Amino acid sequence: MENLKSEKVLTAKELASYFDHTLLRANATVSEFKKLCDDSKRYGFCMVAINPAPVKLCKTFLAGSQVHVGAAIAFPLGQTTLEDKLSETRNAIKNGADEIDYVVNLTKLKAGDTAYIEREFSVVSKVIFENCYLTEDEKKTLCHIATKVKPDFIKTSTGFGTGGATFEDVALMKRETEGSGVKIKAAGEIRTLKTALEMINLGVSRIGSTSSVAIMEEYMANSPLL
Repeated sequence: MENLKSEKVLTAKELASYFDHTLLRANATVSEFKKLCDDSKRYGFCMVAINPAPVKLCKTFLAGSQVHVGAAIAFPLGQTTLEDKLSETRNAIKNGADEIDYVVNLTKLKAGDTAYIEREFSVVSKVIFENCYLTEDEKKTLCHIATKVKPDFIKTSTGFGTGGATFEDVALMKRETEGSGVKIKAAGEIRTLKTALEMINLGVSRIGSTSSVAIMEEYMANSPLL
């Protein structure tokens, strides 16, 4: 396993617990959601990441398991009002969502309206930055708001933008929120075991990926730690 070394020595169960197994395509079918949930139970993923409409369906598929249902709010653009985001969040929770990921309003950020961004941060658990559209200073601004408001997580990307998680962005987010207790979720273009392990080494607490099963299969084929 020379090419898969990690500073953190993880069992398969520990590695699986980092993953939010993701299905956010508009044309996803009921059978695909069933497979998403079955795979998540089989490997012990932390959460299924889905749009709000199938929350109740996936909650049923996951009944009796420890896998959370996570709803993506204002996804993938973030261009809804705070009131709309709150309404969508409440509805998702009513239907059984355990966790919420939402996309920040980048127009407000780029206009310098940090007070608005702070209000958004205060009502949800995971804040998606969509770093591919941000300058370094804008990323830092969002990190500094996070250290003040303290959402549970800040997240790199939706996976629907022009780019996904990068090592550089995760390192910046980690550095700018150091000591705050805010956790980091990396998402977007994490498709290999090598990339996932490097993200973990950089300090992420959660990984969003559509390739969670393939990553786990690669790990179990190469690691004695099962």
